[in-house]
Amino acid sequence: MALSFCGNNSTAYSVKNGVLNNPCFVDALNLVPHVFLLFITFPILFIGWGSQSSKVQIHHNTWLHFPGHNMRWILTFLLLLVHVCEFSEGIVCNMVMGTNHLHLFMPAFMGFVAATTSVVYYHNIETSNFPKLLLVLFIYWVLAFITKSIKLWKFAEDKGAAQYLRLYITALLVILYGLLMAVEINVIRVRKYVFFANPQKVKPPEDLQDLGVRFLQPFVNLLSKATYWWMNPLIIGAHKRPIELKKIGKLPIAMRALTNYLRLKDAYEDQRDPDRSPSIWRSMYRAFGRPILLSSTFRYLADLLGFAGPLCISRIVQQSAPAQLPNYHMSSYELLQNSSILAVLLFLALILQRTFLQASYYVTIETGINMRGAMIYNKILRLSTSNMSMGEMTLGQINNLVAIETNQLMWFLFLCPNLWAMPVQIVMGIILLRHFMGSSALVGAAVIVLLAPVQYLIATKLADTQKITLEHSTDRVKKTTEILKGIKLLKLYAWENIFCDSVEETRGKELTSLRTFAFYTSMSIFMNAAIPIAAVLATFVTYHILNKEGPSPSQAFAALSLFHILVTPLFLLSTVVRFAVKALVSVQKLGEFLQSDEIGDDSWRNGDISVSFEAGKKPMGMVSYDTRSIKKTKEKCKSNSFLPSPPFSFHSISGQLTMIVGQVGCGKSSLLLAMLGEMQAIEGGVYWSNVLICSPSTFKNRNSVAYAAQKSWLLNATVEENITFGSPFNKQRYKAVIDACSLQPDIDLLPFGDQTEIGERGINLSGGQRQRICVARALYQNTNIVFLDDPFSALDIHLSDHLMQEGILKFLQDDKRTVVLVTHKLQYLIHADWIIAMKDGTVLREGTLKDIQTHDIELYDHWKTLMNRQDQGLEKVRQTTLERKTLRRAFYSREAKNQIDDEDEEEAEEEDDDNFSTTTNRRSKIPWKVCWCYLSSGGFFMVFLMIFSKLLKHSVIVAIDYWLANWTSKINNSDSYYLLVFIILCAAGITLCLITSLTVEFLGLSAATNLHHNLLNKIIHAPIRFFDITPLGQILNRFSADTNIIDQHIPSTLESLTRSTLLCLSGIGVIASITPIFLVALVPLAVAFYFIQKYFRVASKDLQDLDDSTQLPLLCHFSETAEGLTTIRAFRHEARFKQRMLELTDTNNTAYLFLSAANRWLEVRTDYLGAVIVLAAAAASIWSFHYGLHPGGLVGLGLTYALTVTNYLNWVVRNLADLEVQMAAVKKVNSFLSTESENYEGSMDASQVPENWPQDGEIKIQGLCVRYDPMLKPVLKHVNAYIKPGQKVGICGRTGSGKSSLSLAFFNMVDIFEGKIIIDGIDICKLPLQTLRSRLSIILQDPVLFSGSIRFNLDPEKMCTDDRLWEALEIAQLKNMVKALPGGLDAVVTEGGENFSVGQRQLFCLARAFVRKSSIFIMDEATASIDMATENILQKVVMTAFADRTVVTIAHRVHTILTADLVIVMKRGNIMEYDKPETLLEQEDGMFASFVKADM
Repeated sequence: MALSFCGNNSTAYSVKNGVLNNPCFVDALNLVPHVFLLFITFPILFIGWGSQSSKVQIHHNTWLHFPGHNMRWILTFLLLLVHVCEFSEGIVCNMVMGTNHLHLFMPAFMGFVAATTSVVYYHNIETSNFPKLLLVLFIYWVLAFITKSIKLWKFAEDKGAAQYLRLYITALLVILYGLLMAVEINVIRVRKYVFFANPQKVKPPEDLQDLGVRFLQPFVNLLSKATYWWMNPLIIGAHKRPIELKKIGKLPIAMRALTNYLRLKDAYEDQRDPDRSPSIWRSMYRAFGRPILLSSTFRYLADLLGFAGPLCISRIVQQSAPAQLPNYHMSSYELLQNSSILAVLLFLALILQRTFLQASYYVTIETGINMRGAMIYNKILRLSTSNMSMGEMTLGQINNLVAIETNQLMWFLFLCPNLWAMPVQIVMGIILLRHFMGSSALVGAAVIVLLAPVQYLIATKLADTQKITLEHSTDRVKKTTEILKGIKLLKLYAWENIFCDSVEETRGKELTSLRTFAFYTSMSIFMNAAIPIAAVLATFVTYHILNKEGPSPSQAFAALSLFHILVTPLFLLSTVVRFAVKALVSVQKLGEFLQSDEIGDDSWRNGDISVSFEAGKKPMGMVSYDTRSIKKTKEKCKSNSFLPSPPFSFHSISGQLTMIVGQVGCGKSSLLLAMLGEMQAIEGGVYWSNVLICSPSTFKNRNSVAYAAQKSWLLNATVEENITFGSPFNKQRYKAVIDACSLQPDIDLLPFGDQTEIGERGINLSGGQRQRICVARALYQNTNIVFLDDPFSALDIHLSDHLMQEGILKFLQDDKRTVVLVTHKLQYLIHADWIIAMKDGTVLREGTLKDIQTHDIELYDHWKTLMNRQDQGLEKVRQTTLERKTLRRAFYSREAKNQIDDEDEEEAEEEDDDNFSTTTNRRSKIPWKVCWCYLSSGGFFMVFLMIFSKLLKHSVIVAIDYWLANWTSKINNSDSYYLLVFIILCAAGITLCLITSLTVEFLGLSAATNLHHNLLNKIIHAPIRFFDITPLGQILNRFSADTNIIDQHIPSTLESLTRSTLLCLSGIGVIASITPIFLVALVPLAVAFYFIQKYFRVASKDLQDLDDSTQLPLLCHFSETAEGLTTIRAFRHEARFKQRMLELTDTNNTAYLFLSAANRWLEVRTDYLGAVIVLAAAAASIWSFHYGLHPGGLVGLGLTYALTVTNYLNWVVRNLADLEVQMAAVKKVNSFLSTESENYEGSMDASQVPENWPQDGEIKIQGLCVRYDPMLKPVLKHVNAYIKPGQKVGICGRTGSGKSSLSLAFFNMVDIFEGKIIIDGIDICKLPLQTLRSRLSIILQDPVLFSGSIRFNLDPEKMCTDDRLWEALEIAQLKNMVKALPGGLDAVVTEGGENFSVGQRQLFCLARAFVRKSSIFIMDEATASIDMATENILQKVVMTAFADRTVVTIAHRVHTILTADLVIVMKRGNIMEYDKPETLLEQEDGMFASFVKADM
């Protein structure tokens, strides 16, 4: 057929009835505006603008300058859609007519091209801000409007046109062109860029002027918003360089925590009504109602478009050949009979549906994130102290509010649109099913609806099981922590297996609940897979019974895809309902929290108890003070009790040192807190510089106060930041403060000096060090008033004196600062300018020491006796040296490790710089090796079972659908044989669904069991050096976070991944087998998919890491603030902490939003790919149908599968990315599995060692060389010594001289690479470790107790009788104390033995060593933490109880070994002196003599 514009008819070109009455001419006229636009815009687009670019320099070219921007994009999209319809209608009419009529579709095609050009042109003009060029578009809209109106007018004249589709299309086009013209006029009106003398100047929004803002979603055009096109540079760039925090920048102002906080706060405050409390739901709706409604609208549109799939499939399957007609008008019904048109419509519907769905997800996530976090923090800073101290709000609860409750609320918001979209979806689905399948559809729908409660039940069971699992896992981690903390002791006593079994027992309980968890998870997966099969089965069986024949292909496949649509909302419903319930609870908790008492809120709920004890009042001497005085009058302050304290008054004058003394619990700290305004004043008030501050209005007026609380509170920051605490750094002042608190020696020990971070990094300071840093903070602040609450409690006597003299008396008094000091150290009272003695919440006496001496002699004498007693208690002198020593040890071992780490990192960095592409490859490769390692630890049989059952299940599901296609395509399909096979296949499918879901979960469980078991055994049997160089936190992480991922997350991800991958593959396989031509289209799609997943996985991993790493500081900051409330408020630093909080929240939200945008980026792309697959499948099947290759049933089958592929493509990538992140946990666990174990075997068999060895306790050390690691230098060099049986030996030397290394060598805990130790004739290196260590006894320097009973701590092997245990306790001077405890030997020991004092713990360790009746007994600085009196008792015990045993004492107080039989003095791993103590003391210039002199 020849091409001609008006057809080959001779009358086609006649204009007898007037030019406009020739339809072909009218269509030609319609071409003019489109050609005009293309003619003018192309040169402008291609030549570019050069000089006419924007005058305002902005960072992004995404600035949307012109008003009505979104409206224009929406109208243009609609215009394109209508043009597609017009074009399709033209093509179909042309095919029906005998000859070619180009005028039917040519104008539509040109209109489509022109509309596309118009939006490209507009976008370029807008980003370059050159509005004058918009005139072209204005002219185009006017011309198009006029020409289309003429066409409409001509149609309207035709009487029969009302049934034509073309009339309605033309009318729509006229309306759209009119609206676009109006948008253009509006731009002229607002910007005044033409016809006006002075055009309007515009400034870009603040966010776009800020180079740091990288989150552009709110600023880009509609197309970029819908497809996340602006994310491309970030996601593709991630492949070359990891995404860092710098790269994702800041959030736009409207999305920052502060903006949202103010929004929510205003909505909350607006509801303050005396009658009822404000509702969080209502304030959330007021603040964030609009985006929630918008998201729900998107969701509705998406769900309704989702039904286009089944409808189009049923039509395409029924395709018929069109009849030939002479005229060229058709109705909409006729158009929709055409299968090609339907395929295009299905494609467009899918694209739109997916775009709306992703938009809905994005909007809810953004809203959820905006709502999180801002509100709680401000409240924390105003929380009343009494709430915390009375246990109404614990720190744990507050941390939960942040970590859990706000997230529950956020998740609820994410799922919220489902709540109202699902019912609509379900109702619509059932109506359509009824339409296709008649009443039999209701049976299938009933199956789905009736099984929904079962799914809900399973979901609740899952949640309960998870709680139980969590309890067991917490218990297991607690036990593991104890083992790791006391690992040295366990190894020395050969008890590691006993404790290992105890962890295994708890793990057993955990695995039992994990089994239940796995069972319910697999049930949930099974229900999800089996319900559609069951529903389809029920429907078709009923249909067959009612109609005596099978359904037609169009009915069957429409029903099939409808059931797939219906299952999703019902599966989600259980989740949404669960989250809704959780959200209600969370909101209730948040509501209670937001309404709890605040500081300066005087309406005390127990106000009615305020009985006034007038008698207790003292007359106040009203004196006029200097401007910096504090006065406290008639203050009744609320302590931890609910009883109001009796009233009292006192005053403190500027520049004075006031001391407050009294017994424990008499209200000293409460008094300080009341002065800070932290207590509820029932009566009276506090005056600062003669201003009353107890009322909330004036509370803000008091100055900042430097305050050191009784319980030291440090920030997770460097030592320097903790001391300066936000004040400007002044070197001289800082140095003075450090010296006054004698912190320099401690700082010198830290690896990075005062730049070392305290807290999370595993560098934990001791109590005394923490307290001195807190005091240093108070001294450093430049405030007039300093409150110190018992600053000496954790310090030894020297440090206390130094702090008192240098810090308080010199540093603070020189500055003329007012000091209020609470203390128990009465010897310092002589320095006080004013003393307040308190008792039971009242002032007992106040005045100078002289006043009290003259007026209250009894009190003064009582103080004197106490002072004498305190002078004797010099037991803490040694504490500081010990603390510093432990610190040095902690860092000595770490430094070696750090050096190795640094070297590794440097090497890695060098490699990175060398070769860019290799890093890219490494980052985008899937860790197959680790995956294989995970699967193989699950057991090969389970792996085989999983793979086999999965493949079989998917084959059966394909067989079901294939059989259905065959059955429905038969002309006479009433044969019950088809039905029978169908029922058998469905039953097999359902059974296999159950088997596969169980195998994957139990494969995961078996892998988790084996990995944890191997990890525990490896770690417990690792050499002691491993624990020195590996931070405890790192090992614990493997047992907590990583094990949790392996236990609970990997199995479900693996299941989801295998299922979605197999569904996609089977789908593509089915389509390709039905229409092989589809494979041609598949090649480019596969390439696109490969690149999308490759880029996404790398970016997703980085963003996931960023989200995790920014969340931790946020939670830490929260708990820190809650702990240090009083300090922060005393210093008046609320604003600084709030600012920090907002910054941290924003950083975390940025990472989360980018992660969410990256997920949307992926889903939009995979969804569009899926839509193209559907289009390709439809085109291929229509083509093959035209050539009569396939019956309709198979076409339906292909299209149904194409639709499922669309749904599952993005899940493949998402699960792959998740699995990659989760496999990192397996990798970390694996890295520990390669640790070398200690050699437990030895060359002798345990049976060859005599039962009672070592009997005499004779020790020969011959040329002993010892090192901790083959890489390190030896710590003992050629040591020789001989110890006779029963001898008492003392070893001494400075720190690092090798004393402790020698004690470890006896137990073969270190690498003995030369020489030997022979005990009772046997070389210890030949013995099995278990035998050797179980026959010797040792007491370590740090007392270690485990949680359990006293009996368990003394004898975990359960070998001894009670009499023997009591005997040991008696020797250790503990018998009476243990007898007094409830339960005696079975009394509880808390974690770390915290319920006993350090001295008592050390004595328990002694008893433990005595229980094991060994003839060799080693004490490694065992008396370090015991006071003098107890130590003397101990020495006697050792001499008497251990008279016949060999005792080796490693001493750092030399006087403890003066009575020994032999003294060994060591230096740098060598023995320097070796003789009796008396002989050594005679050499006056000897080392031992100098030690003794220094110790006296």
